[in-house]
Amino acid sequence: MRLQATLVVTALGLVVAACGVDSGVSETSTTAVEPTTTTTEATISTTTTTGSTTTTTGSTTTTVMRGDPVDLGPSAGAELGVVGVAHDDVLNLRAAPGSDQAIVDEIPPTYDGLVAEGETRTLPAFWTKVDYEGNEGWVNLRYLAYLGTTDDITSQVISEMGGRPEAATMTELGRMVAEALSSEDPPSDIVEVVETSVGDLGEVTFDVVGLGDDAVRGLRLHVFGEPSDGGFTLRTVEQTVLCDPTRGVDAEGFCV
Repeated sequence: MRLQATLVVTALGLVVAACGVDSGVSETSTTAVEPTTTTTEATISTTTTTGSTTTTTGSTTTTVMRGDPVDLGPSAGAELGVVGVAHDDVLNLRAAPGSDQAIVDEIPPTYDGLVAEGETRTLPAFWTKVDYEGNEGWVNLRYLAYLGTTDDITSQVISEMGGRPEAATMTELGRMVAEALSSEDPPSDIVEVVETSVGDLGEVTFDVVGLGDDAVRGLRLHVFGEPSDGGFTLRTVEQTVLCDPTRGVDAEGFCV
């Protein structure tokens, strides 16, 4: 029986649209389409002191934001982290909602200081406006979460896996642990968000996103392995709970 951590994708439909295209998995498209603009003409009449009338015609351009506004979404001032983006990829910050909009910046895969501005729209994928180190733009809500509590779950993993697992590489070992904590229904996305490094210990970080809980977005697993003959043996596992971005986290770090 798989280890079930109470986690995942909300009923919002965040499962659609990846970082780059609304139905894809990578937010790397550079195609730019500007937000819809509407131009209207206005006629202004003025009367001079001699009684003559001068008529001028001007135009006003109004930018219409794509998508429909929704009440669900991170509140203004909320701090969010990037989740489910591979270590060799980025989350694109876009000028307007939509994966075909101009990219204004690139956000690292485990960045945890995005500040929500309280605006969320649906295309139908959900996009929310954030501040990234002084740059404002829109990101796909699928790739955001509140970072919750962090705990050592080594004994839990060993119990579930029937001992300390071994693997030829740290990437393989980390994926084994992630799969043990993942869900089959709904199927979890398992993403290596921090690549393997090896010193006295090997380490790697995986996100497991999508576990069937309406308050929990997923898990971030920091896996440590001890070098052994022919590979690595599990040493410890630290788990950070990823809380749903539309619900939040309390003062103690628990998903609400």
